[in-house]
Amino acid sequence: MRTKVATFIIMSLFLLTANACSKKSSGGGGTVTPTPPPNPTPTPVTPTVFANWWLTTQNQSQLLTQQSTTPGFSNVSNNNVTITVDSTQRYQSINGFGYTLTDGSADLINALPPSNRTALLRELFSSDPNAININFLRISLGASDLSATTYTYNDMPGTTTDPTLANFSIAPAMVNLVPVLKEILQINPNVKILASPWSAPAWMKTNNNLMGGSLQTQYYNTYAQYFVKYIKAMQAEGIPIYAITPQNEPLHGGNNPSMVMTSAEQKEFIKTHLGPAFQAANISTKIIIYDHNCDRIDYPMDVLSDATARSFIDGAAFHLYAGDIAALSTIHLNYPDKNVYFTEQWTSSTGSFGGDLKWHLKNVIIGSMRNWSKVALEWNLANDANFQPHTPGGCTQCKGALTISGTSITRNVAYYIVAHASKFLPPNSVRIASNNSGNIQTVAFERPDGKKVLIVENDGNNTETFNVKFKDLWFTTSLEGGSVATYVW
Repeated sequence: MRTKVATFIIMSLFLLTANACSKKSSGGGGTVTPTPPPNPTPTPVTPTVFANWWLTTQNQSQLLTQQSTTPGFSNVSNNNVTITVDSTQRYQSINGFGYTLTDGSADLINALPPSNRTALLRELFSSDPNAININFLRISLGASDLSATTYTYNDMPGTTTDPTLANFSIAPAMVNLVPVLKEILQINPNVKILASPWSAPAWMKTNNNLMGGSLQTQYYNTYAQYFVKYIKAMQAEGIPIYAITPQNEPLHGGNNPSMVMTSAEQKEFIKTHLGPAFQAANISTKIIIYDHNCDRIDYPMDVLSDATARSFIDGAAFHLYAGDIAALSTIHLNYPDKNVYFTEQWTSSTGSFGGDLKWHLKNVIIGSMRNWSKVALEWNLANDANFQPHTPGGCTQCKGALTISGTSITRNVAYYIVAHASKFLPPNSVRIASNNSGNIQTVAFERPDGKKVLIVENDGNNTETFNVKFKDLWFTTSLEGGSVATYVW
């Protein structure tokens, strides 16, 4: 028995030795590579890509200020929340960011001494290092409520009518608006201009008044020709009109001026008159519908439901005085070939810098872009210290991005809201994927030059530390509560 056991042990040792020798000699005689332990600690990467970033704080201690620190992308692990930017997921290309150049804004800017005016316009519209590179403007087609007086481009006395538009003239715009636009386009020829009427001429309306009322059906074709004449007149002055909306805030007839236009009326006007008129005149200006609040998504959906009207329509425009910014995505989901625009949001004279900074960055800039908008526009560019000029009954609390008093210029919260995007994002930048995490609200873009831009708003009250991750590397940064930062790499 002992002999058998001894023999078994010897044979086992022999087999083990032979097997080991076989393993050593396999694969060309190389030695066995040991299996690495699971989840090894990666070799730290020395950063070669760094992010420049600009900061605006709730307490205004930093105002679009470039930070001296430039965090670098590495792979040093930590337990912070992570914002991941993914350029392989691409969404809409953007046209730009800006304001409405109201008549009042143009009046105040044009009244500046020439050197001051040019310096201001270069700061606003050029790509100079210290400029904010606004690249999209909205203007009123005729007066808005932030004009000194009410008017259209074809006013007639009493009950006189002018169905041939023989008295059409853009003379009121030639005083201040057109000269300012010409200088802007000299500085930046790529600025796109959207024109919106607050009212049709009173004689075309059911109440013969610039406030309220509706467009008489007998003047639908005349009003379509009014748009054609306007676009051609502005083009003759060297001012191309990129797009129009048929009516500013068509469900609000209480402004001065204003006009009510239901979705059925707008659909019929575009389908049978405005669209064909543009086509016949070979006008490429885009038709953008609605131009009102996010709570009535039924309005643009109704207009777009008509295939003939839809064929003339580029997209739909929104404001956010009611409703939720996510309404913009409804248009994209139902009509992915149509564009979405965010065209107006005011800041109030009674608002706070910090409160407006947070809300507008979250909703107007980040929110609209994350919901497919091609533009994000704040309301008026400038007014004076008394929030003038405005029409009788017009907005008395609309605070411009700039307050202009003589030659003194104050930059208000709307200036920084827009600048955190416009300064860094030229037209044709493309939104790419980024996530939100808790109070950290984000939107990301890839610019035509390939650089990535991430806009971040801390919607909470406390400082948040987080990672920004791109292509398996990340950097760590912090933002005070209520602060906004733009990162570029």
